[in-house]
Formats: sequence, structure tokens, C-alpha cells
Amino acid sequence: MPALICVARIGAAHGVRGAVKLWTFTEDPFAIRHYGPLSTKDGKRQFELAQAREAKDHLVATFKGVTTRDEAERLNGIELYIAREKLPATDEGEYYHTDLIGLTAVTTAGDALGRVLAIHNFGAGDIIEIAPPKGTTMLLPFTNAVVPEVDLAGGRVVIALPQEIEGDERNDNPSPGRPGESRDP
Repeated sequence: MPALICVARIGAAHGVRGAVKLWTFTEDPFAIRHYGPLSTKDGKRQFELAQAREAKDHLVATFKGVTTRDEAERLNGIELYIAREKLPATDEGEYYHTDLIGLTAVTTAGDALGRVLAIHNFGAGDIIEIAPPKGTTMLLPFTNAVVPEVDLAGGRVVIALPQEIEGDERNDNPSPGRPGESRDP
């Protein structure tokens, strides 16, 4: 079975003629018009985009065969997928999240750290999540400084673990006395 990529999620019905809100996960929201039929993850249902127009933070779309609000409401929450090979090639230094998930993560010295669990973006840039064999996951900035090498063919990413942040030292031996109290030398 080919690898599937989630490219959109259907939201609430929009209007009375079968339109829905559509959130796309592509760089160009209208790119989904060029992938052909979109399917559910299990492949049991397919959807052909009839029309799409831009709204504030999503598209308003209609699918062939969906003509009423009731039909549109039943689609709410469905994620739409395409086969990985339908996506365009990436530029140097660009990666699809799906190509990174599952790769082995190693340090610059070659020590195993775990596997790439996910790539997140909470608004301040991409974060790579590494799941070690034991313990809690690590969340690190997905930057060239922290991830200097991505070897898709070799199935690994190299992680340069950040050192302690300067100025983040704790003083475990505070001087005796109370706050605000001065002592003569």
C-alpha cells in the first residue's frame, strides 16, 4: 500500500448548498485541486473537489455529489489523503514530515538517541520530537544548528544536542543571611 499523506480536513458545513469549510495542510491551499480524487485514510471513500474559494483562514469547497447542507454536515472532521508520490519533489533542505517520522536519531558522535516521533510547529518554527527507547520524549528546534544532517536514504537524522543555556546557572550555596540583610566583611 502506498504511503498516504493527509492534505486537508473537512470542517463544518457552509451555507445550504453542500459547501464545507476545508483546512488544507499544503503550502499553497489551492494545490489540492491538482492531486485528483482525495480519499479517506482507509481508502473506502473518495472525494472529488468541484469548487474551492478562499475564506479567512480556510477554503470554502464543494465536492461532486454533495449538494445539501445535511450531506455536507456528515463530512465534518473527515481527513483527506493522497498517495505520497503525487506530491512534488522537495528542494534541497526541505522535507515532508512523513519522510522524517520514524527515522533514527543519533548524536553527532553517532550515539543513538531514539526515533523521530513527530514534527510540530506551534508558530515559532518547526520542532522535532525524538522518542528515546526509555524515558520522556525530547522536543528540539528543527534548525540546521540542531539538526545538521538529514539522511533520508540512510534512515537517520543527526542531532547536535544544545548545551546548557548561558546564565541558567543555579547557585546551590547562597550566602548566609536573610534577603535584604547586609553583612560586614
